[in-house]
Amino acid sequence: MTGADRIRAELSRAAEALGAPGDVDVILERPRDPAFGDWTTNLAMTLARALKQKPREIADRLVAEMQLADAGVRAAEIAGAGFINFRLDPAFAARGLAPILAQDAAFGRDATRASEPVVVEFVSANPTGPLHVGHGRQAALGDAIATLLEWNGWAVSREFYYNDAGVQIENLARTTWLRVAQLAGLDAPLPESAYHGEYIREIAEAYVREHGAPDAAVLREGVAAIADGRRPADVALLDRMRVAAVAALRAEQNLDLEAFGVAFDTYYLESSLYAPGSAASATPALGAPDAMSAVDATVDALVRAGVTYEEDGALFLRTTTFGDDKDRVMRKSAAKGGDYTYFVPDVAYHVTKWQRGFRRAINVQGSDHHGTTARVRAGLQGLGVGIPAGYPEYVLHQMVTVMRGGEEVKISKRAGSYVTVRDLIDWVGRDGVRYFYLQRKGDSHLVFDVDLARSQSDENPIYRIQMAHARMSGIFRQGGLDAATFDWSGVDLALLAEPAELELINALVDFPRVVAQAAEALEPHRLAQYLLDTAGLAHGWYHKHHVLGQEPPLMTARLALARAAQIVLRNGLTILGIGAPDRM
Repeated sequence: MTGADRIRAELSRAAEALGAPGDVDVILERPRDPAFGDWTTNLAMTLARALKQKPREIADRLVAEMQLADAGVRAAEIAGAGFINFRLDPAFAARGLAPILAQDAAFGRDATRASEPVVVEFVSANPTGPLHVGHGRQAALGDAIATLLEWNGWAVSREFYYNDAGVQIENLARTTWLRVAQLAGLDAPLPESAYHGEYIREIAEAYVREHGAPDAAVLREGVAAIADGRRPADVALLDRMRVAAVAALRAEQNLDLEAFGVAFDTYYLESSLYAPGSAASATPALGAPDAMSAVDATVDALVRAGVTYEEDGALFLRTTTFGDDKDRVMRKSAAKGGDYTYFVPDVAYHVTKWQRGFRRAINVQGSDHHGTTARVRAGLQGLGVGIPAGYPEYVLHQMVTVMRGGEEVKISKRAGSYVTVRDLIDWVGRDGVRYFYLQRKGDSHLVFDVDLARSQSDENPIYRIQMAHARMSGIFRQGGLDAATFDWSGVDLALLAEPAELELINALVDFPRVVAQAAEALEPHRLAQYLLDTAGLAHGWYHKHHVLGQEPPLMTARLALARAAQIVLRNGLTILGIGAPDRM
């Protein structure tokens, strides 16, 4: 039991003795200013209504009732309207290092959850080009969220949803057609809506190498049709180009993800939801004929549930019934093409998640998906298959602006109109890119300063964190000691009584709490900031107090502190998918 757990338990016992309800929630937090103590609680204020007393009076009674020594508390002080600040006994606080040393790579993990399944969907980029910097932020967020959940006992499945159907894929196929026509010497200008990156030319060249150049007359007809907004007459040829382009870009995106150190357990194709017969395996609970596609089965089930209506030839979903501000079109009128709108396959897709056993689903997506969240949830609620109202959960992130040399970078030589993830990795390296993506809360706009991320200085947060780990490792290297096999059984941790030592100890023992809270909130930036703060404390202690060359009892105790700092920094960086170098 940690020092915080002991204080929390003693506060709960004291509150019950005062007549408080038995289910009182005791919240302990670190004071913003360490001068106020090691822990603080507002419990007296939360009990004021139940006990019908002023908070300061309740605080006095709580402190008088508590067995402070049993909780490792040296002093308890009442401040403000009724806050209670606790100061730990230094020897008791230092003993908090023992679990870190004993658990090592497992410190911070919570094994109490019974491996409940959760699917985390992220990146899920259209296979129409390389991954841009927004996808990179999503990859870092999704992967870190997944790992945080794993450290808190969840059985996580990472999933990539390929949007390989719809208007953008049709546009990709037509752009490839025009590039093939250009290679054949035809006049085939790209419209503004086409994909202008050089990668499409490379796809066209690969297609011609593998399949040969199509007939010039066929290509010429297709160029004219595309210019008029129509499909080429040779639909089979267009489809072959689409398949080739999607395959090439999926392979390209996989290389981007590999360079970023992100791997997925499942790749789910949107096109599979439109396949005839997919209702039998993807959405059987909807009770539709097995020959239907999963998307058609979803629409059919919503119609049978009575939550749709037709107006002006279009099919609407009554999303206002489920809290939306207006009803949404599910299927456009015949005059507008008669196809399904964007959120309909998403509803079908999330039915498959539920039927695959995922009672919790988390989607990490760009802020442009904000408008679809209510529609998808409304569609799921309308189906009546037992899916709860908050399913799925969404983590939405804002845009990324890349700065280099004091100017915004907007163009990639490869992608044409945007900076790619691979560009950033080439400039900065994987570790720097991951940390800079994760250092801010996802819903805030991120300015990625390439020059800062490349710098080897204290101004660069990831350099500062990794250097702290390297310094702790260097202590053992300089002393000719193996930190991993060192025997800590006889160490006198009570010798660690200097203010810089106690402050660092307090931060280190907080690691499991930070990991748990970051996982609960789905906010990796909390851990990123914690590592930066803890690294600063480690640097401060390193500069103030010598380790090697001290008398053996004190040297061993300080070696224990260095090892604990090394473990916590390494474990935290591991969760964020970042390396912990022993030398820099």
